[in-house]
Amino acid sequence: MRDFVSARVRAIPPSGIRKFFDIAQTMEDVISLGVGEPDFVTPWCVCEASIYSIEQGSTAYTSNKGTPQLRGAISRYLDTRFGTCYDPDEEVIVTCGVSEAADIAIRAVTDPGDEVLVAEPSYVSYTPCVSLAGGVPVTVPCRAEDEFRLTADALMERITPRTKVLVANFPNNPTGGVMPEADWRAIADILVDHDLLLISDEVYAELTYDGDHFSPAKIPELRDRTITLNGFSKAFAMTGWRIGYLCAPPALAAAALKIHQYVALCAPVMGQIAAYEALRNGEAEKDAMVQEYRLRRNLFVDGLNKLGLACHLPKGAFYAFPSIESTGMTDTEFAESLLYEQHVAVVPGSVLGPSGAGHVRCAYAVSRDNLKKALSRMGVFLESAK
Repeated sequence: MRDFVSARVRAIPPSGIRKFFDIAQTMEDVISLGVGEPDFVTPWCVCEASIYSIEQGSTAYTSNKGTPQLRGAISRYLDTRFGTCYDPDEEVIVTCGVSEAADIAIRAVTDPGDEVLVAEPSYVSYTPCVSLAGGVPVTVPCRAEDEFRLTADALMERITPRTKVLVANFPNNPTGGVMPEADWRAIADILVDHDLLLISDEVYAELTYDGDHFSPAKIPELRDRTITLNGFSKAFAMTGWRIGYLCAPPALAAAALKIHQYVALCAPVMGQIAAYEALRNGEAEKDAMVQEYRLRRNLFVDGLNKLGLACHLPKGAFYAFPSIESTGMTDTEFAESLLYEQHVAVVPGSVLGPSGAGHVRCAYAVSRDNLKKALSRMGVFLESAK
């Protein structure tokens, strides 16, 4: 029998993050710093709004774009919080998580052979999504010496006549790097000069610890060449609700909507109702979670540096990205040995892009007690590895 699996799918490796998560699931007493998921429960007011809606019979399809109430709330939120204006009727699509938003955005603008730049280290899905769309993924390194920001020089080195799109995620998963306004303005000049599109994944926007998040679509020159992605999973501890959104100029939004109509139809109505409530009444609990992440960041990064694992202070998201080069191990060897010997799960940086080699990703979205235990176990591991 012939192999019926498509060549594109065969060429894509399984998620390196899930590999370690699946191993950890088979072991006892594991402290998992591997999966980027808040350990908080969704705010009760959000859950209650959804429960009540189900009791009242709100279980049907919505518009493909999402409910008018949620799209309107998203539009007001982005305008008030980040100064980016989107028409809720023509420029906002509610999606099944930000992962779907990224997929349909990439597919909506990528033709076979188009080169799509991906600022990395990065979330594991961008490069496979480009490949599945028939595009050619080209990584752009963001280096530790630049605090993992995307520099104009690094971007220029990767642009060719076939380049069409830049995909960037700031605050960044896995590094916690952020892009201040001045950085984005330098990038904007390049995007305009080379007539490129930007897909900006800003799902960690609310998890910005030093100053406010800057959204590149706020730059007038980028407004009509940017697709902004965001969602509720991280800021409001709503990973399982699967509600994200895509904002773009009308022609780009309409193109993405065509794909969304056929592959997802609409996001779950109960999740949309929950997301609407989150924007209306979830701010206080969101702010409390962000403050707790800040405390965890300070504790954990300080602990890593004291162990001899050099780690910059991440300015966003909830990941530490320490260098493990001082151990003499590769990042994969380090992660596997740490998991099996001390039952602490981290992610090898190399699965998140070439620039991640020699680092590991540690999600500090766990309690401070578990972070202290993880640091203690890592100390024992490092001593035994000498």
